[in-house]
Amino acid sequence: MNSRIRVGIAGYGNLGKGVQQAVKQNPDMELVAVFTRRDPEELARETGLKVERLADAKEYIDKIDVMILCGGSATDLPEQTPQLAKLFNTVDSFDTHAKIPEFYEKVNAAALEGGKVSVISTGWDPGLFSMNRLLMQSVLAEGHDYTFWGKGVSQGHSDAIRRVPGVKAGVQYTVPVEEVIERIRSGETPELATREKHNRNCFVVAEAGADQAAIRETIVNMPDYFADYNTTVTFISEEELASEHSGMPHGGFVIRSGVTGNGNRQIAEFGLKLDSNPEFTASVLIAYTRAAARLSAEGVAGAKTVFDIPLGHLSPKSPEELRRDLL
Repeated sequence: MNSRIRVGIAGYGNLGKGVQQAVKQNPDMELVAVFTRRDPEELARETGLKVERLADAKEYIDKIDVMILCGGSATDLPEQTPQLAKLFNTVDSFDTHAKIPEFYEKVNAAALEGGKVSVISTGWDPGLFSMNRLLMQSVLAEGHDYTFWGKGVSQGHSDAIRRVPGVKAGVQYTVPVEEVIERIRSGETPELATREKHNRNCFVVAEAGADQAAIRETIVNMPDYFADYNTTVTFISEEELASEHSGMPHGGFVIRSGVTGNGNRQIAEFGLKLDSNPEFTASVLIAYTRAAARLSAEGVAGAKTVFDIPLGHLSPKSPEELRRDLL
């Protein structure tokens, strides 16, 4: 591609800030504008960026090649992605696994209507972990998959608890059960219920006068997020949240334990250890932004997932360079 990919950012929370930083690390891209539901002038003063109202995004149809959607999966992306996919090539990190099929159908219809490419559910899980599950299932036909997250801060789950009535602020940690991990690494292939693999620990700042018992009940019974896990809710002060829980580390790994031939045990593992979950997720979004731009240039339209996109489309290198340098 001869010219730089023109990028827009919809939403300027932790993920949006990470995308802005990632754009600067990729010379084949340039940031055109940030789109927000906040006061654009105030955010522009704070950041020095060009900021517009999200409602005015349509004014940039011919000025942006790919819009990167950085809202939350609970309420933002289900509404914003189908709307914006009619107008722009888009990339998002929708991560409510159980709802991805229906999300795909809605976004696909919108993207086809607009003749655009919409890459959904990118990041590291769904995203890179999904690719590794597919790859090793294909290689090890007989086996079991195990996915573990953490210990770390989940952006999607933290966003979900912050939207509970009475919650002023909060953060959620996903903590894998170490004893189970060691059993799998030693070659065991146990059948595990969801709550046997992870614990979810929530640290919540409640609004003054809020019903803490009601908040706890809402969180631990939240479908798709906490209902299937052993979940703890601890109420803390704003000061403690700022001093003890301001970082955004995360990580995890995918393990495929299988057998080949005459019962030989084969274990494949892919892992991540991240100082900053949003910054790494943003870097994945940027790679798929490049892929979306290339697919669009090839005349492709509709919703796509990581399963549909050639790996070579993620790299700024040419096919000749990839064969020479990486193959």
